[in-house]
Amino acid sequence: MSFLSSILLGIMQGLTEFLPISSSGHLVLAQHFWGLEDTGDTLFEIFLHLGTLLAVLVFFRRKIWALIVSLAKWRNTVQNQEHRHNRNLLLYLAVASVVTGAVYLAAGDWLESLFSRPLIVACMLLATGAVVYASDLVKSSKTPSAEMGLIRSSVIGLIQGIAIIPGISRSGSTIAGALFTGVKRSDAAEFSFLLSIPAILGANLVSLEKFRELDKGQTGIYLAGFAAAFIAGYLVISFLIRLIQQAKLKYFAYYCWLAGTAGVILLLAGK
Repeated sequence: MSFLSSILLGIMQGLTEFLPISSSGHLVLAQHFWGLEDTGDTLFEIFLHLGTLLAVLVFFRRKIWALIVSLAKWRNTVQNQEHRHNRNLLLYLAVASVVTGAVYLAAGDWLESLFSRPLIVACMLLATGAVVYASDLVKSSKTPSAEMGLIRSSVIGLIQGIAIIPGISRSGSTIAGALFTGVKRSDAAEFSFLLSIPAILGANLVSLEKFRELDKGQTGIYLAGFAAAFIAGYLVISFLIRLIQQAKLKYFAYYCWLAGTAGVILLLAGK
């Protein structure tokens, strides 16, 4: 793999990891229509995912640090309410992550089997478009994420688990789920991105032993992809948060509908 290919793939990873357009759905359809194949390089894919993970960690570094500090602040202080809210948020992130994990354990094999069914994937892109479009119509609630409660966090975790289906956007569906359940718009975006941290870690944790197979001659190429994924992901997070706050995700809905409709027509035509 060349440096240029590594950088381009990193940029693609950074763009599609967080935009509500389902990177997995696009991959399935691209493989079907254009005969694209997986790189087969699991370690390189881990580097790309770690790049997008770092983008979340850096962008939300102050919030993450505040959450960590609040774990050690249990005494009655002036900032007690803030620390209590932060601990609540950590609890809800944990609950959502556990529910997602339960969904994967219960139905992960079946959900992943849909990667071989492009027609379903194209239909799921249409569904993603509908969900994303509907999220713009929801009026912003006043309920902060720190007060969402166990039921809302469980629902969002369930939605993230279902988003394993290729064609369903993880970011789009979890943001919409938070909005639909009454979480205020700015907090819905933050909760979705923070929730991606355990999701990305969990998806790649089982493959970390692959680092033992790292070829030192490929280190520079892998790091180039990692850096590209980080930079693209960081820029996308900033861009997407503004669109969510302005209720302008519908433009991604139009794109999903276009891509999904084209996929369905071509597949039904036997392409």
